[in-house]
Amino acid sequence: MLRKKNIINLPESEVIALAKKHSKYFGVLYDRYFEQLFCFIFKKIGGREDLAGDLTQQTFMKAMANIQKYEDRGFPFSSWLYRIAQNEVLMFFRKSKKNIEVAIDENRVVDLAGEANISSSMSMENQERLIEMLNGLDEDQIELIELRFFQGLSFKEVSNIYNITEANAKMRTYRILERIRKNWETEK
Repeated sequence: MLRKKNIINLPESEVIALAKKHSKYFGVLYDRYFEQLFCFIFKKIGGREDLAGDLTQQTFMKAMANIQKYEDRGFPFSSWLYRIAQNEVLMFFRKSKKNIEVAIDENRVVDLAGEANISSSMSMENQERLIEMLNGLDEDQIELIELRFFQGLSFKEVSNIYNITEANAKMRTYRILERIRKNWETEK
């Protein structure tokens, strides 16, 4: 019988294998990723703590119920959890027919502007202008930009969430950035 203290130190792949055999080991994965997923969901739903907690719990319940279906394809386990969380948030918004809100960090806006090559200085006015441009994107584009720039996920993690290749995730992201740059230049 493994003690929780010993399980915590096991590599993730071994913890997943144990969780597939017995659900009690899923708690280690829950402990590792709860805060990360809660923050992701919390930001996506506009800071409603009680709802974020509920959606995070639903995410983990679905993950635990489907752990047998999880296959290691070279992506972090967290990418699989993010995909489930993303689907839970989208289902919530579809059911309630509400808009998705994205929490935006000023430093991330500056990073995004740098990636899009749109401005060497990001005054408050320019940041607001960029945010307005982001609001003009469609839902899928906003989600991709949020995952990449505001959640700080790698292209590999983003590709796993969307179930596309890493090259496709990069291409989609840079096409969106190009669109933002073109809009920025035409609206001068």
